[in-house]
Amino acid sequence: MTAWKLNDRPTRDPKLDKDKCKKQIEKLRARLTELQQALYAERKQSVLLVIQGLDASGKDGVVRRVFNQVSPAGVTLKAFKAPSKEELAHDFLWRVHPHVPAKGMLQVFNRSHYEDVLIQRVHRWIDEDTVKRRFDRINEFEQLLQDNNTRILKFYLHVSRDEQLKRLEERTTDRTKMWKHNPNDMVEREHWDEYRHAYEDVFKHCGPEIPWTIVPADSNWQKEYVVIKRLVETLEEMQPEYPLLAE
Repeated sequence: MTAWKLNDRPTRDPKLDKDKCKKQIEKLRARLTELQQALYAERKQSVLLVIQGLDASGKDGVVRRVFNQVSPAGVTLKAFKAPSKEELAHDFLWRVHPHVPAKGMLQVFNRSHYEDVLIQRVHRWIDEDTVKRRFDRINEFEQLLQDNNTRILKFYLHVSRDEQLKRLEERTTDRTKMWKHNPNDMVEREHWDEYRHAYEDVFKHCGPEIPWTIVPADSNWQKEYVVIKRLVETLEEMQPEYPLLAE
């Protein structure tokens, strides 16, 4: 199995048991709260979560469920939309850098700097030489953040084509989801294979040093379990400590 080939990765993991995972999620939420508070108090390290995925892969939902018990003082969210006219007048990382986490903070990117080698590549707004240069710049940018004690976790929410269609159609019939409806999502869906190829290139070229976690995204509880487990494991590796009284 090739690590970055999406056809080799499940969108629903049969090895995960729903009841066991849901029990674990509750324990992991409590542990995440403890670790995040220590991280915020310590103010020496930070965490950046990058959440990527196709339309209707569940990016908003997984962020909401994973962080519903943490202190809002130490967690911030940035959802990247289409770049503004001012942002387009600068280099592609210009709009990203102001939102990286300060020490003590846990920052979530809902979409990210990777959009500039995904949608722009799929629609051929940039050429292949530019894509390759941007891969290099992204790797350098992320290394800069790591050099400043920021741990980076990158998640790709891997949804199946059938499940995506089901969710997009629900946005036209379920009143609680109609606010999410965007007719352009169906247009983007026509580029399914091109997006998957673009993502696989991202995993290959912007992955070895800071690897991606490919998350089975057809099931909400599986998404939540994989993301929160990886986050808690990382925070435990970082070992944040509450500071002592100043002498």
